[in-house]
Amino acid sequence: MSGSVAVIDYGMGNLHSVASALAHVGAERVVVTHDVEQIRAADRVVFPGVGAIRDCMAEIRRLRCDELLQVALTEQHKPVLAICVGMQALMSHSEENGGVDCLNVIPGTVRHFGQPLHDAEGQRLKVPHMGWSEVRRVSEHPLWNGIPDATRFYFVHSYYVTAADRSLVAGSVDYGVCADAALARDNLFATQFHPEKSHTAGLQLLRNFINWTPSC
Repeated sequence: MSGSVAVIDYGMGNLHSVASALAHVGAERVVVTHDVEQIRAADRVVFPGVGAIRDCMAEIRRLRCDELLQVALTEQHKPVLAICVGMQALMSHSEENGGVDCLNVIPGTVRHFGQPLHDAEGQRLKVPHMGWSEVRRVSEHPLWNGIPDATRFYFVHSYYVTAADRSLVAGSVDYGVCADAALARDNLFATQFHPEKSHTAGLQLLRNFINWTPSC
């Protein structure tokens, strides 16, 4: 089923680990690009992100990646996977950098963890949240196939997502607060964690993505 995958490159972070992981799980062709024609021609789109949201949003809009993403989601109805800051960029607004308006693809807010944070045993938690944490499955989805509930995935973030429509939450993570770890709507799946850095479970999620045929 896999076909070609375009990893949208707006100049923020090394995306080749994502591309390598997609190739490893069987994607027939992976391109890292912001070229309009290559993204339009791809069977699937990955929208990653690393760095400060203000810089990311500036580059996303400068390169018109926001328009390409909307075409993929709403006109072409192809499977789209957003990762980390890519997920945060989908929201309405982020508190980072003094407040930044995002793409409003999914209404909701990106909030700072704040201080102090403690786990259930009262131990102090550091920000950024960096490392392995259990993701609790909130709803069933084809991208969870073969992945047990409460599997650990790898996170690196100082801000967390809260979607306005709670029916879109596919997974959650507890890090002093309950945060949305995965969101799903129609042909879009988004993760705060990095599947490409999450070993076996992350590779399984990527394998599920390249074999996913959304019902919409």
